[in-house]
Amino acid sequence: MTFQGWGWRKEDPSQGMAWVPDAEGERGAAVRCKTLATKDPTAVERANLLNMAKLSIKGLIESALSFGRTLDSDYPPLQQFFVVMEHCLKHGLKVRKSFLSYNKTIWGPLELVEKLYPEAEEIGASVRDLPGLKTPLGRARAWLRLALMQKKMADYLRCLIIQRELLSEFYEYHALMMEEEGAVIVGLLVGLNVIDANLCVKGEDLDSQVGVIDFSMYLKSEEDIGNKERNVQIAAILDQKNYVEELNRQLNSTVSSLHSRVDSLEKSNTKLIEELAIAKNNIIKLQEENHQLRSENNLILRKTQQHLEVTKVDVETELQTYKHSRQGLDEMYNDARRQLRDEAQLRQDVENELSVQVSMKHEIELAMKLLEKDIHEKQDTLIGLRQQLEEVKAINIEMYQKLQGSEDGLKEKNEIIARLEEKTNKITTAMKQLEQRLQQAEREQVAAEGEDEKCVQECLSRAAGLQQRIACKERQLAQLETDLKIEKEWRQALQEDLQKEKDALSHLRNETQQIVSLKKEFLNLQDENQQLKKIYHEQEQALQELGNKLSESKLKIEDIKEANKALQGLVWLKDKEATHCKLCETEFSLSKRKHHCRNCGEIFCNACSDNELPLPSSPKPVRVCDSCHALLIQSCSSNLP
Repeated sequence: MTFQGWGWRKEDPSQGMAWVPDAEGERGAAVRCKTLATKDPTAVERANLLNMAKLSIKGLIESALSFGRTLDSDYPPLQQFFVVMEHCLKHGLKVRKSFLSYNKTIWGPLELVEKLYPEAEEIGASVRDLPGLKTPLGRARAWLRLALMQKKMADYLRCLIIQRELLSEFYEYHALMMEEEGAVIVGLLVGLNVIDANLCVKGEDLDSQVGVIDFSMYLKSEEDIGNKERNVQIAAILDQKNYVEELNRQLNSTVSSLHSRVDSLEKSNTKLIEELAIAKNNIIKLQEENHQLRSENNLILRKTQQHLEVTKVDVETELQTYKHSRQGLDEMYNDARRQLRDEAQLRQDVENELSVQVSMKHEIELAMKLLEKDIHEKQDTLIGLRQQLEEVKAINIEMYQKLQGSEDGLKEKNEIIARLEEKTNKITTAMKQLEQRLQQAEREQVAAEGEDEKCVQECLSRAAGLQQRIACKERQLAQLETDLKIEKEWRQALQEDLQKEKDALSHLRNETQQIVSLKKEFLNLQDENQQLKKIYHEQEQALQELGNKLSESKLKIEDIKEANKALQGLVWLKDKEATHCKLCETEFSLSKRKHHCRNCGEIFCNACSDNELPLPSSPKPVRVCDSCHALLIQSCSSNLP
């Protein structure tokens, strides 16, 4: 059943209430019946649902404006609106199979709105948290009521019908939400934003309600039509009154909020002034501390420089002494090494002499056999030889004493070596003389055997003396080795002194590093001082900006007062009075809808009023016409510094 284009009139008041269609309604109905007959039944269902949606939305808006207060859940036009919306959303809905039964509900597509529109998550969460709802249909009915109270039902459904690919999972291709009728219904739902509703969803049984459309609400008499016009006029007057009161209330609230902001800014200004004074005092204290730190740093630098100079001089002197001592030690070591070489040569010479003496011993033994006969003759010669041997012994004793005296100094040792060489020369000469005498003794008589034995004993004594000399030389070598050990210990002591000096140098380096760290801290303090100065300048700039903002806020308050005075003379234009757009003068139709400018109250098309700006009456952006948009932007730009 469709009501599009039908006009109703009373046939005879005396014969009860009989309603018949008038001539124009009959002609329109006949034309539409012919066109609908050619269409498929799904198109007829979509047209019927669209007409019912128009009637329910229009009736709800008119009755709500005439009602003059917020609507509750018992209001009959509101209940019929929800029933019609439920039928529209159920049209062409696919049947979903489950394990137990077939499921056909509108909660699925409505639940999809949360993914497309993030603000709808709050409604979905509150619907799921309701304790009395057990079926998906009950959740969908609660969702529709909450969306109406939020005044965002049109926005939510617009996001839903745009995504046709997602809707195809829930609806057939011929469903109302998949066709143009769904877009028209969504456009009609925008008018419901003027309605204030207070619906109690918790106590209402939404699972077991029966959704039946009551057509009797939309059948009206001529008297009702006249009353309707009067009610519309009264509603328009009340709407204008409510609009002006709302503007005044919002302006008063904005003025009070601006006053509170001015007070808060003044308080913050005083706080900032106090903080600025505290910051100035802190800066003065920091500057004094900075001067003290600088003076202390200078004193520390002077002391450290003096200490470094003293330590450098000490280190240089110690290094020089160490170099001199090392040179002396090297010279002594070289002298000792030379002495060792000389002693080794002497030892080799003595060994050579011993070998010569051994050879001579053998020769003497051979000669003794020959000289046994001449012993008696050679007694005189042996006495002389004894005297010479005593002289040699004395010389050996002197050599021994001189060797002991060589421990006192290297020079005495060299003299002793020279004397020894002289004595060895004498000995060699004496040996030569002995050889000559032996040759003479050969010429003479053979000495007695006793004298030969005495001569052998004397030779043995001479060999023993030579061995004693060798032992003395070995003792001298041992003493030289002990001297070398002492020199090594002295060198180790010098190395320990050097290590101590190195430790002192490392300590001085650590002190220099501490001085460098103090310099860095001083530089950091300087940087902090500069930062505090920057903060001081920034705070002064912030205070200046706050003063500018205060002056700007005062200017804005004056502008708001002027705007309030200007808005008190504005009038909210009725929908019936406007048939064309005020700017482009295009005629309004189903495709060209009417839109009120929230600033001037005039009616425009969508193209001429597709602007949104926050007004003094509402902090949120609202629809504004092009001319008001230009004026408001010009006033805002003129107020800017």
